[in-house]
Amino acid sequence: MRAIPEISDAELAFGSIRALPAWTDIPDEFKRRGSVEVELFNTLFFGSDKPFQIAPREGVDQDKAVRAVRACMASWEPKHEHKEAGVAYLLNQWFEVKKGEGES
Repeated sequence: MRAIPEISDAELAFGSIRALPAWTDIPDEFKRRGSVEVELFNTLFFGSDKPFQIAPREGVDQDKAVRAVRACMASWEPKHEHKEAGVAYLLNQWFEVKKGEGES
């Protein structure tokens, strides 16, 4: 499991890629559409209301992980594809993610 960095209020407000894995460290399954985590990223990023069930994995500080994900999503630094794949990978590392009721 990837370590969760402490994210400052400034990083949260203005974005930071400190938690974002390098492109070469992201498994291929997160670099293409189809995983539930990529779908969740796009739901959060573009503001859809698709339902998801999300729970922190054992030993994960949920607040700390959410701050790290939000800081990555707020950053203008990486290309969108890197941000999408990297955040999806982080979501997979730190949370159990399932589609909500009525979703396939």
